[in-house]
Amino acid sequence: MVEHSSFESQSLKKSKNIWIKNKLNSVKVSLYRCLWLSIILLFQIVILNFVLGAPSKSISINTQILQETVMPLPSLQSNQCQSGMVYVYDLPVMYNKELIDNCHDLDPWHSRCNAVSNDGLGPITAGLSAGMPENLSPAWYWTDMFSGEIIYHARILKHKCRTTEPELATAFYVPFYAGVAVAKYLFTNYTAKERDWHSEMLLKWLQDQPYWKRSNGSDHFIMLGRMTWDFRRSNDEDWGSSFIHMPLMKQILRLCVERNPWDHLEISVPYPTGFHPKSKSDLDQWLNFVQTRKRRSLFTFAGAKRKVKSDFRSLLLSHCYNESDSCRVVDCTGTRCYDGTWEILEAFLDSDFCLQPRGDAYTRKSMFDCMLAGSIPVFFWKRSIYDQYQWFLTDEPENFSVFIDRKDVRNGVSIKKVLEGYNREQIRRMREKVIEFIPRFVYSYMGSDEMGNKNDAFDLAIDGVLKRFKGEKGSHNAQLKEE
Repeated sequence: MVEHSSFESQSLKKSKNIWIKNKLNSVKVSLYRCLWLSIILLFQIVILNFVLGAPSKSISINTQILQETVMPLPSLQSNQCQSGMVYVYDLPVMYNKELIDNCHDLDPWHSRCNAVSNDGLGPITAGLSAGMPENLSPAWYWTDMFSGEIIYHARILKHKCRTTEPELATAFYVPFYAGVAVAKYLFTNYTAKERDWHSEMLLKWLQDQPYWKRSNGSDHFIMLGRMTWDFRRSNDEDWGSSFIHMPLMKQILRLCVERNPWDHLEISVPYPTGFHPKSKSDLDQWLNFVQTRKRRSLFTFAGAKRKVKSDFRSLLLSHCYNESDSCRVVDCTGTRCYDGTWEILEAFLDSDFCLQPRGDAYTRKSMFDCMLAGSIPVFFWKRSIYDQYQWFLTDEPENFSVFIDRKDVRNGVSIKKVLEGYNREQIRRMREKVIEFIPRFVYSYMGSDEMGNKNDAFDLAIDGVLKRFKGEKGSHNAQLKEE
């Protein structure tokens, strides 16, 4: 009986020890788990803080433009995006990235790889012209006049009002490089079908998208990097593609470097210049530089003769050579100015006025290069400036430019005498207005965060599109209520 009690007592003691030991092990395991969870949580907080706090990495069209960019949550953007948000379609690569990857095939005579590099900004310049602020060298690129489609695509992926949720979008951006796609077919003997192929395939893809079907494209927009006339072919034998005349394009809003003044769906946006400021300091320094620049010539002309009947550019070149004491000439005959030259900018910087005849169409990239230098543009066709660029330069060209009818010049009117009719105070006021517009027509470097509250040409274009779509939607809703 005693032996039995003793054995029982020992068994109970042993069981108790085992229980305590198991309990301690369990506590240890729990503590270890808590410790590891704490470490993991702390690590995630550090990584998240690093990602959100780090400077945004530049997007490279040539590598991964369609897959990169971390955007803030829409709810965090609402205070900045009063006019709504924009959704960017993730198109098949054949409509944008693949065109850039095959840059050697974009032009039948020259490689276009430099022109489409650096997200459309082109190669960075190697130094600046004598007398220009040397510390601004990183802000200057040899930017191609037709690279807008690439620039807009890269910029819109980082726009503060971009959303990745289409149901939240006011506007839908279609990043199709229509100008890049058609360029290789413009100057050689290609058929109309070949010139239209990319455009037709794009629209077939687009019409199957649910948000296209919802609005029939009325809240969609696109950027065309070439003049509108390159997309308005009426007959198979004519120039360009028929993209704009295709039925599905009837409601899409179009940003283009030259608009058709009679098409309410087109908005003209500035040609890109070579200056892409990376900070507000860059911009302010340049504005001060052109404001205080001493100018030695009354006017200048940069251009080349053309082999066409009654070529007006030839007339301007002759006029300038005959007035060499007042006019500075940059003769771009041949390929002299093809890849860019500082001589053009130097001429604009040294002149009060710059002559701007029509280019391949009515407008000209040179107009913006001229104004960037603080020189006052002189137009000979009203369609070169009237009903163009109102979002950026206002609709009062007479405040910052001079108009001389080309017919008067052909009939013997002296450009020099007309320009000498402006006194120094009038020239000063016009120049101030030109310089005031510079921040509105340049494209900053990838929408740099260091630009402060300065809206550049891209910002103004996207804000204008969003406001327009918001207004149209409001008018439509009000009309439905009345009915």
